[in-house]
Parts: sequence; structure tokens; C-alpha cells
Amino acid sequence: MPEHPSPNSQDRSAAPDPDRRIPRGPRESDLEPEWVEARRAFAERAAGRALPHIGGAPVADAEARGNVENLVGWARVPIGLAGPLHLEGPDGGERTVPVPMATTEGALVASASRGMALSAAAGPIRARVIGDRLSQAPVLVYPSVDDALRAAEEVPRSLERFRALVADITRHGALESATPEVVGRRLVLRLWFTTGDAIGINMASHGAELCSRDLGGRTGAVERYVHGEDVEKRANARAMAEGRGRSVVAEAVVPRDVLAERARATPEAMERLQRSYRTGFARLGTQNWTIQSANVLAAIFVACGQDVAYVTECATGQLDLEVDAAGDLR
Repeated sequence: MPEHPSPNSQDRSAAPDPDRRIPRGPRESDLEPEWVEARRAFAERAAGRALPHIGGAPVADAEARGNVENLVGWARVPIGLAGPLHLEGPDGGERTVPVPMATTEGALVASASRGMALSAAAGPIRARVIGDRLSQAPVLVYPSVDDALRAAEEVPRSLERFRALVADITRHGALESATPEVVGRRLVLRLWFTTGDAIGINMASHGAELCSRDLGGRTGAVERYVHGEDVEKRANARAMAEGRGRSVVAEAVVPRDVLAERARATPEAMERLQRSYRTGFARLGTQNWTIQSANVLAAIFVACGQDVAYVTECATGQLDLEVDAAGDLR
């Protein structure tokens, strides 16, 4: 990431915009209807639409069609707003976003909010999407190693053919690349798709079926498995290096005085702490080299109606802490 001016040179005396602060009442009355309603109104303004169901309005059972079988009712999980999260995008534009979390883990929303406030103490968190693609990896089996190697040579010549097959089934996605990996007499056909704003799993699976069937029919495969090397919803060693879906980097600077005041810590102590954590992560062989993120991600997924099983793939990343030249925590 490029270097940025030290936050010590910025004016941090300005009070937060009250329209960007999540309403919160005194501890003893924060769950009274007036404060809950105030937060719900805040969430509706941020979403740009009414949110009647989170307030208890019933949902017609017919709305569950296609999402569940043998319906008996609806689970209600408490939803809280964390943050807001103050972000800067690649165009320099800033956004302040309240983050909905559905959880029964007491203090999770409060902890996330404290982290968001610390991370944005010197200005918005700089976030960048560095990858946006979805992988599928069907496996084809051949009579011999030589047959698998000959099939692998055919893959680069087949890319435009594969792209045309995928273009016939979607207006929103596309096949980006196709690469072969030979494992014995098996060929792993690694396909990467762009999927627009959707996760695109069904489209990518359909595309993988068409491409692998086409390749297998032309190269003499004796067996074919469209989900042969299936990383979907599985923790896996490729996730850290390759990513799957959107891959993101983010950078923030926490001023030394803010860290001391709010977290009772120094940048040097945090840097030493991270060195010891890395030793533990290396011994575990984990792909999650961050402070625990699965609980926050799961709460966001549940609040937004997403498939929570994808947390196994998404809770993957690396946290780096260092003391910068100004003595702040980057």
C-alpha cells in the first residue's frame, strides 16, 4: 500500500456528524421502544427503504418458497447495528455505513463498533477490491497419464470455445480463464468466472458442466466430475493465495494517543503481540491469520440473509500491524 501522511497532521478535533452516529440511549433505557425505533429509523435511512420485518411485521409463509422445505415457522435473531464503518474507496469518495449483525453473542456488536471507531480515528479506512472472480474445478479422468497430458494441452486452445458456451447461459457472468492441472491420470480443469454483483454459484456450476463435458468428449475422458475439486464452503489452503469471490485489502492508521486513551495500549505492544500470534498461526497451519473474524462475518451474513456456510471460505485473511514513522499504529 502507498504511504499516507501521518494522522498526527490531521485535525481530529471535529465532532462526528450526528446524522452518522447510531442513536444510543442511557444504558438502563437503551432497549426502550423509543431508542429501538430511533435505531430502526436510522437503519431505514441508510438502506433507503422500509424494513418492516426486522421490527416484527409478519412475513407471509409463501415468501419462503424456494428457500426451505417442510416450513414450520421463522427464526428471529436479534439484529444490532455496529459502527458506523467509515470507508474511502479507490476514487477518493467516502462512505459511512452502519453494519447490521444478527447474533446472540453479547458484546459482539459493541466490540466490532469499538474496532471500527479505532480504525477510523485518523480518517476513513482505505479499502480496495483487488480480486473479483469465482472458481470451479471439475475433474476429468483419463485412461493414462499421457492421455491426461494431451488433454491438458487442449485446454488453452479451447478457451474461446468455453467462453462461448458460458455466454449462452448468462448475461451477467463470463468465463475469465481456464487452466489445466494434471494429477496422475486426472485433469483438474480450473475455471475462473466473473459474476457481476451475484455470487454466481449456480451459473459457474452450469458453466463448469458445459466446459468439462465439451473437453471430455473431445479428449477421451472416461470419467468426469463437475464438483471434483470442490472448495465451496470448505476451508482450504488455496483460499489465502487465490481468493474466491471478492478479495479485499484495507489500511488504517490508529494514532498513538487514541490507542492509549481508548485501548490502553501502545503501538509497540500491539506489534509485539502480532509477532507472537503469527507463531501460533504458523503452528496451527491455519489460513486465517487475522484476529477472529468468523463471528462478525456470520452475524453479517445472517442479518443480510446470506448463506452462512460461506463463512468457512470468507474467514480467511492476514492482519499486519506495524509502528509507522510517526509512531502510530498502521
